[in-house]
Amino acid sequence: MNSYGISLYLGTGIIKNTEIIKKAKDAKVKYAFTSLHLPEEKISDYNKEVEALLSLCKDAGIELIVDIGPRTIEKLGLPDIYSLKNTPITHIRVDYGFTNQEIADLSKDFHIVFNASTLSIDDLESLRALKVDFSKFSGCHNFYPKPLTGLSVDKVREINNRLHNYGVKTIGFVPGDKERRGPLHLGLPTVEEHRNNDLLEAVLQLRSLGQCDIILIGDVDVKEETWTKLKHLNENYIELEADIDEDYSYVRELIHHDRPDSSEYIIRSQESRGYATQGKPFEKEGVKPRVKGSISVGNIEYLRYSGELEIARIDLDEEEKVNIIGHIRNKYLKYLPYINDGMGFRFK
Repeated sequence: MNSYGISLYLGTGIIKNTEIIKKAKDAKVKYAFTSLHLPEEKISDYNKEVEALLSLCKDAGIELIVDIGPRTIEKLGLPDIYSLKNTPITHIRVDYGFTNQEIADLSKDFHIVFNASTLSIDDLESLRALKVDFSKFSGCHNFYPKPLTGLSVDKVREINNRLHNYGVKTIGFVPGDKERRGPLHLGLPTVEEHRNNDLLEAVLQLRSLGQCDIILIGDVDVKEETWTKLKHLNENYIELEADIDEDYSYVRELIHHDRPDSSEYIIRSQESRGYATQGKPFEKEGVKPRVKGSISVGNIEYLRYSGELEIARIDLDEEEKVNIIGHIRNKYLKYLPYINDGMGFRFK
């Protein structure tokens, strides 16, 4: 199951970060990214701010992925990176300055996060020779503040597939939709196409097309409705606005999940297979157009498939064996391709 999270920055200030972390906890966020060596952030009491941020995340049950450079250890007044064992930090991103042997040693105490784009096959093979546990490693893609510098979804998938072959989890970023981080304020996506796109669609694309295991919002804050969407994602479903015939309003009562063996043509509700055992008639109601976004229920002509709920991913031929009971609203149709592999959805 995928995980979804946020980013936190010292420059945002402890008061606002406290508010953001509370929202993140309510949204069941499991991960947050932060960097402790951003040159543009001027922090008056660096150690105090860092300690407060770490404490807030620990209390909220959020695993903090910390981007650390050599100067960070010095600024924190620690003798070496191993001293971080005495802090709440569990995930450290190491971009440079460490040998593979040092990284293997660090992985005994921390979850190691690499730069996904610069981690080579030679590095992976070297680490394998050192008998590391790759379940304690992740590859984190960069976010790209400057327009036209981000990756393509295809490139992200290519890198992720290589890392997955070694059992390494992958992490990517989407931009926020409320307060974008400076100095450019132009979004912090991994994929360039996502810079000004719908946030939920960007998340679903990174999950489904990009094959990212963990998807984080790179910017400072998001809209209130996005926090709700983030909570739903962490519960493995999304909401779809739909118009549904009153006789079939019961389909709104539960969260449906697409079958793990996803079809390219329809979304099939696993839960709806139980409807046929509830004594509902599902009599044939006449043939209607079955366009993209049509919600249908199998009628008595579908025999043991009677009662199964489906959503058309594309325009389909008319079908006598199904009753068209409603339609997904147009602005939500773009999400249909990404509801797959057991992901959930609920009608609203």
